[in-house]
Amino acid sequence: MVIPNKMKNIDTTLLCKILDIDKDYFIKKIKNIKSYSSYKPSVFKKHIDNEKASYLRELLFHFKGFSLEKKFIRFYPIKAAPNVLGFTGEVSQNFIKKNTYYESGDIIGKTGIEKSYEEQLRGKRGLKYIVVDKFDRILRKYENGSFDISPVHGKELTSTLDIELQKYGELLMTNKKGSIVAIEPSTGEILSLVSSPSYDPNLLVGNNRNYNYSNLEKDVILKPLFDKSVLAEYPPGSTFKIVTALIGLQEGIITENSMYKCNNGFRYKNLHIQCHCGNYYQYVDLNKAIYTSCNNYFLNVYIETIHKYLSAEKGYEIWKNHVNSFNLGSYLNNDLPTGRKGFIPSANFYNKSFGNNKWTALFNVSNAIGQGEILTTPIQLANMTAIIANRGFYYTPHIIRNRNDKYEEKKYTSINSKHFETVIKGMNNTVKNDRGTANNMFMKDLDIAAKTGTSQNYGMPDHSICIAFAPIDNPKIAICVIVENGYWGSRWGSPIASLMIEKYINNKVNRTYLEDRMIKGSLLDVYNKTKKPEQK
Repeated sequence: MVIPNKMKNIDTTLLCKILDIDKDYFIKKIKNIKSYSSYKPSVFKKHIDNEKASYLRELLFHFKGFSLEKKFIRFYPIKAAPNVLGFTGEVSQNFIKKNTYYESGDIIGKTGIEKSYEEQLRGKRGLKYIVVDKFDRILRKYENGSFDISPVHGKELTSTLDIELQKYGELLMTNKKGSIVAIEPSTGEILSLVSSPSYDPNLLVGNNRNYNYSNLEKDVILKPLFDKSVLAEYPPGSTFKIVTALIGLQEGIITENSMYKCNNGFRYKNLHIQCHCGNYYQYVDLNKAIYTSCNNYFLNVYIETIHKYLSAEKGYEIWKNHVNSFNLGSYLNNDLPTGRKGFIPSANFYNKSFGNNKWTALFNVSNAIGQGEILTTPIQLANMTAIIANRGFYYTPHIIRNRNDKYEEKKYTSINSKHFETVIKGMNNTVKNDRGTANNMFMKDLDIAAKTGTSQNYGMPDHSICIAFAPIDNPKIAICVIVENGYWGSRWGSPIASLMIEKYINNKVNRTYLEDRMIKGSLLDVYNKTKKPEQK
């Protein structure tokens, strides 16, 4: 701090050396401060590390008019979850105009919990009454401070994160882009919210904050500042087949025993959508369709669901309403300050594309298998998994444990709870059956339900996705893993999901060979080769 009017015989050379500034900066700064007030204390340099502060304190008698003032800044002993915690920054003048509580130089939350809970964390400002002379110089306290108001400390908040699980997830995602979101189904509490690559939250604190922020922002390939867990939108791929099946069951299109013949994929006239299920030219029931991920089965279910009604438009809107009941295509309204809706197209979307009553389910049949125009965020898919684990309901996912009624309300889908047991059986066989697409998740002592997905990413390698929950009878964790450009679901998604589940349920990992492979596995060559700008 400096009061220009009290500056006398300053050894500017020594002061500039201590503060690592040049004389031109010193002169310009003092000039700007004087234009505000020569008599009031003003900030000369915002951040000085402890070592410099200690050295300067011993020499302050050389620098009359200057003083040191303590300022509390964030320090993060655990270098994890920067996307969850968020970071702080100085208020802008435009912000001050809209929020009169704040003054120039105030610090506010810019992202994450810091932003969502700014009002609770900041506390309340104190107030001091002082007497000044005609030059605005401080003379004394007014009435010995009897009218002063003491500041009120901000509240302490407890996050729902399992910090060990969060750190483990970030470790597993080393040198990989993507996200891991884990939710406790019985409460909606978010257990992990990994956005990869991550960074040390201490980088955005102190003297080097602006420099570090600029470097992080410049990384247009990996984009560590982009919170993929809530902002990235991906086609859900085959994980969405579970929703297609549930709607088919609810609408009476299929039962557990309904069968379709897989003709090496789906074929209709010139349309052929390939299938890799291995059930070629065989009849497949729902259970087998889920654990082998048969495209043909779910494409047929979708078409029959849409054409159950008088028009494709009517049938599609009913189908879409079922999808929306899983909170897909809309904001989750949680306590995170940012997020995206994803995209579930409306019938009107297709009317605009093809004309009113000029399209059928064949025009958008890829929706059935999580491709086409459908987009979802990782947190939406994790919540969808929690819904399946709960057999049809969910609590709004949230990151702070001090809950209110909003987060204690059960929200139900439009699907009868009895149908969930049917699809869960198939998801369990996805892990337990030798032909299951997630059989690399199998552990003898843990019953897991899962579904893998390969999210098409035209022009680049596909994304690897897995949703899962465990244990089946008393779910403790529901999870979604997305590894960008990870090729297919069982290559990265399901191994990482299984390790996260094992770590959380058993509090240890026995399959160290798999753990080692996931941690050391890198996709940096893929990212550097493609160099496609990421979504903003």
